[in-house]
Amino acid sequence: MAGPAIQSQPAPLRVVILGGGTAGWMTAAALQTMVGATTDIHLIESEDIGIVGVGEATLPHLRAFIARLGIDEREFMAATQATYKLGIEFSGFGREGERYIHPFGTYGRSLAGVGFHHFWLRARAEGEASRIDEYSFAVMAAEARRFARPAQDGDPIESFGYAYQFDATLFGPYLRDRATARGVRRTEGRVVSVERDEGGDVSALLLESGALVEGDLFIDCSGFRALLIGEEEWEDWSHWLPCDRAVAAPCLPASDDIEPYTRAIAMPAGWRWRIPLRHRVGNGYVYSSKHCSDDEARQGLLGALESEALAEPRVLRFSAGRRRRSWVGNVVSIGLASGFLEPLESTSIYLIQTAITGLLEHFPNGTIEPEERAAFNREVDYEYDRIRDFLILHYHATERSDSDFWNHVRTMDIPETLAEKMELWRTCALVPQYRRGLFLEPSWISVMIGQGIMPHGWDPRTEFPSLTGLRQAMSGLSHRIAEGVEALPTHAAVLAGEVAA
Repeated sequence: MAGPAIQSQPAPLRVVILGGGTAGWMTAAALQTMVGATTDIHLIESEDIGIVGVGEATLPHLRAFIARLGIDEREFMAATQATYKLGIEFSGFGREGERYIHPFGTYGRSLAGVGFHHFWLRARAEGEASRIDEYSFAVMAAEARRFARPAQDGDPIESFGYAYQFDATLFGPYLRDRATARGVRRTEGRVVSVERDEGGDVSALLLESGALVEGDLFIDCSGFRALLIGEEEWEDWSHWLPCDRAVAAPCLPASDDIEPYTRAIAMPAGWRWRIPLRHRVGNGYVYSSKHCSDDEARQGLLGALESEALAEPRVLRFSAGRRRRSWVGNVVSIGLASGFLEPLESTSIYLIQTAITGLLEHFPNGTIEPEERAAFNREVDYEYDRIRDFLILHYHATERSDSDFWNHVRTMDIPETLAEKMELWRTCALVPQYRRGLFLEPSWISVMIGQGIMPHGWDPRTEFPSLTGLRQAMSGLSHRIAEGVEALPTHAAVLAGEVAA
């Protein structure tokens, strides 16, 4: 009598990732954690090529990513020389000498469905309001250089998010060690040929060593070289985001008082970043090559450093835009191979994370379905387009007229999608409500008000409270926030305590 038929297990999906660095190793670590049981993951990288990383400021979404991988936050921070980040300070973007912080948190609290900023605008018109920053716990904590992890069940007024500032050259290797220890295969080598089948799909990568690496799904994390996806059309956005180069150099901090935020400082042909880490400060000047030479940018950066540069400044070249499609055939591009948006709002790792999440949501179950590819591409495009408009806002919403660069971005045509948002804000202080994606209402409020775009009107329901009652409520709110911030330890003390623990 014959026994029961033995069902054979399907062969693991062979995933080949080309390129290491942040994008490659984030992808490898996530796939190994989420689908490693049914997937063979093989990453190819060359130490000779190196990575772009010059120091990285991130968004709060990264916290969920490392937690999902089972990574201990303090271990990760120690391994990458990380500090905490409560937001980004923008100096001189609206007017020279003015500054504001885009926080990872909200302003005040809504009342009867009316956003706090409407009440603030009414109080401001009556001469009764302080700057809106005083009603943001994250802003006030950042300015005071204080930090503590937010309580899960704390006062909503004191709620905020936080991110990290870390050494990007350490993040990839940290993830590599974790991923390879859990089963990801790594091969050192350069690709000399991309083999394709009759339908145009990639079938294998031929390495300089002569090895042939075959796969079913290929992920292009090869950076600007885009070795696998490079034939896909590039949508150029440099007419809206003209900065196409950066010069970067680290230095030592002037003091031990580490700021829990990233700085973006307007410069004659772009802007300069300052990212405080535990062991050094990351610095860079992002500029338009049409308005500034490499030598001028190098001298502008070196002249602004708080101490002597620890390395010779290096120039990076790029162009703002994205691929028309990020997933073509059996190739998925993630990171710089997919698109590039300058680091003004620290979005590069978020875009990598979004692509990884989208890939996992549409991960092939044996065969790659066209509908899954199309859905992935729509989601990637949605994120890039929304972020693009938000970055353009920082340049276009300016009153600066002190250089050709700022005159250009102030007067240039902008996407219709952004023009509509700005007009809606000017008319009635409204921000389109989104259920997903990056940069929700508080972010737009921060930049609009921070750069001097004040609405002509606001929600009429703000007129119901008496002016006296409104004044008392707002005074009490700012007082509670100030008290809460004062009770926090300093950012430097928190970092020092974690090192000692």
